[in-house]
Amino acid sequence: MKDAFDEIYRKYAGDVYHYLLGLSKNESVSMDILQDTMLKAIESIDSFQQNCSMKTWLCTIARNEYYNYCKRPANRSLPLEEAVHAANDEPLEHRFADQSQAMSIHWLLHQLDEPYREIFTLRVFAELRFSEIGSLFGKSENWARVTFFRAKSKIIALMQEQEASYEKSSEL
Repeated sequence: MKDAFDEIYRKYAGDVYHYLLGLSKNESVSMDILQDTMLKAIESIDSFQQNCSMKTWLCTIARNEYYNYCKRPANRSLPLEEAVHAANDEPLEHRFADQSQAMSIHWLLHQLDEPYREIFTLRVFAELRFSEIGSLFGKSENWARVTFFRAKSKIIALMQEQEASYEKSSEL
């Protein structure tokens, strides 16, 4: 059993960590919640029904652990990290290559309402398939695709607004 869990940890910990990092924007918080997630997974492995992938199941546990973390009174007022202005005409996916642009997108991502924020995070950071995302929400694969497209469009619009605002302030 220990070998099986070690294999699960090696295979999925990185993906779950990046998903949590997308939610929390804090490396140490993400690592703490990852450990809680894996512990909870060990404790409840018998309840894994295999109607979704292991990665989807672990991300669901991670999401719930993150929400529990946020509900704790000591964690409610965690500040958002400052983001660097970096919007341009480059495709959104390419912007993640630059760390400062990635931080800007993370900040903008947290401006979105649910489910857009979570759908975008699951797709980009956890790299889940649309079918897995739809399954998490009890919706169709097509619903996940449309919601992701809308989230991506909203982020692009926010980036354009941010860039216009930055250009206007630098003219003064």
